[in-house]
Amino acid sequence: MAARCATDAERQVQVVSGAGSAQERLTDVVAAVVEVAAEAGESGAYTAEVARALVAVVGKAGARIAVEAEIRGFGAGWQEAVRHTGAARPEAGPGDAQVLPIRPEDDPDA
Repeated sequence: MAARCATDAERQVQVVSGAGSAQERLTDVVAAVVEVAAEAGESGAYTAEVARALVAVVGKAGARIAVEAEIRGFGAGWQEAVRHTGAARPEAGPGDAQVLPIRPEDDPDA
């Protein structure tokens, strides 16, 4: 069976579902922490130290999940911008880069 590359539409669906999965992952982390807190409370082992540890778990996991989602979103946005830039300049090849002057052409100091 031959390997197949994902199309642009499939990549966009992956990015959108990636954002949803970040929310789902965070929801799962919070649900697990609440479950642990409830079990600790029922057994009488819930203390301020346990609470601080559980808050730290949610904070660290949430930060990682947010960074991963932000990186995925940045990558998708970057790819979209590059795609639109190439569409605006049909004469440019896929490997061509647009060169912009540092100073405007009508600048007398140039």
